Amino acid sequence: MKFLDNLKVRSALIKHQRGNKEEARAMYQQLYDDGMVQASYMLPYSVLLLREGGEENFQKVRELLVKAQKAPDLTDEKRQQLLMNYAIAVWKLGELDKAVSTLEASHRKAPNSLTYQALGFLYIETGDAQKALDYNLEALEYDDEDGITLDNLGQIYYRLLQDKDAARPYFEKAHEIKSKQIDTLYFLALYDEAEGKYADAQEKIEVALEGSFSPLNFVDKAKAQALYERILKAQGKDLPQNED
Repeated sequence: MKFLDNLKVRSALIKHQRGNKEEARAMYQQLYDDGMVQASYMLPYSVLLLREGGEENFQKVRELLVKAQKAPDLTDEKRQQLLMNYAIAVWKLGELDKAVSTLEASHRKAPNSLTYQALGFLYIETGDAQKALDYNLEALEYDDEDGITLDNLGQIYYRLLQDKDAARPYFEKAHEIKSKQIDTLYFLALYDEAEGKYADAQEKIEVALEGSFSPLNFVDKAKAQALYERILKAQGKDLPQNED
């Protein structure tokens, strides 16, 4: 039976990796309904649900990951991923303080890039500019070529400190390192729009719209689409026929 269960897990993971998300989702759910507790499928299932979004999915992620804590294959590395996904879910359910405390505990135990990136973003969401700035500068010392940390710093200056000039170099450096990072492209497109560089802005936001949006993006697809339409309108262009 264990051999067959492992085959089912492997099959679901292959479906997911190949982009067959609906089939993978159904297979993950069946494994869960059958009572299988394995981090090897529960963690990717939680990622799939987080990316789908919606309160029902966030609730399901929380329930799923509470059970996954007892998985026999839960390594220290997987536990860190579990805690990050759990923190994202509870944040999206309106429990920002719980999300922050979860990641703070994880970070104290084992500092790593994932917690620096996620906790750095959540500190921005708290609105505490100084705390967010101090932590993300610490993260930058940990890895000065981390595109997400650089973007976090850009957002602190842009969103919290209202200093667009100070923010821009961070976004530009982030873009050099990760050219398809959605939030970075969005903010750089805003600079282009403000300077009348509509073609450049359009190019950036089109790349952003092709990306895979995450719960840890400040920019959701609707916000990116709204900027795209505004940029087209500024150029006197109509939406392409295949646009919604």
